[in-house]
Amino acid sequence: MAENELKTRGVAPSSEKHRRGAPAGAAAGKPKRTNNPQAMRARILDVGADLFQRHGYNATSVHDVVRAAGTTGGALHHHFATKKSLGLAVIAERVAPEVEATAIQPVSNASSAASGIRAVFNGVADTLEHNRAVTGCPLNNLALELSLADSDFREAVNAVFDRWRAALSFRLHADHPEMDEARAHDLATLVVASYSGAMAMAKTSQSAAPLRACATQLETLLRRT
Repeated sequence: MAENELKTRGVAPSSEKHRRGAPAGAAAGKPKRTNNPQAMRARILDVGADLFQRHGYNATSVHDVVRAAGTTGGALHHHFATKKSLGLAVIAERVAPEVEATAIQPVSNASSAASGIRAVFNGVADTLEHNRAVTGCPLNNLALELSLADSDFREAVNAVFDRWRAALSFRLHADHPEMDEARAHDLATLVVASYSGAMAMAKTSQSAAPLRACATQLETLLRRT
């Protein structure tokens, strides 16, 4: 086909493509590939965390993650040699920071442990009601699914629970210096267990009511302590 005819039909000949900066040998319509390994790793973690939360770890395949992340199996395995290594990274780099941001820091920064704990429970309830869906607590979901099946997952999940309880115990003891450390630790355990149970009930009922009920009762208990 003549060059003039190509131009008339709106198709640039190969020589003109080169003059316009198109790389030689590039396939027509193929998106330009970028090389940003850290961004890709972060995307895989985000996608993995989302899929594990919505469908469960065992029900999510490596192919599911590859497809949802818009990447290749080779790219995924470059960052995470196995599905298990991805799962452990999700706990350490997505679930643990979420617990820190939503359940620990608000209590640490509140005027009192009691008001901070109530704010955490009610804040999560507000979010669930806004989303109109309850998928459960990411930490609790993974704990129930994986703790008995794999010791590495059990230790990773338990480390997050331990950090959560320790932070609450520290704040409770700071509010009540007369309280011994064992009592503060037990109260912190009650708070974490109440949150985990309330989230499980909220997931089954698709209602935030269990969180609000626990928030009210825990605040009453802690203010009397």
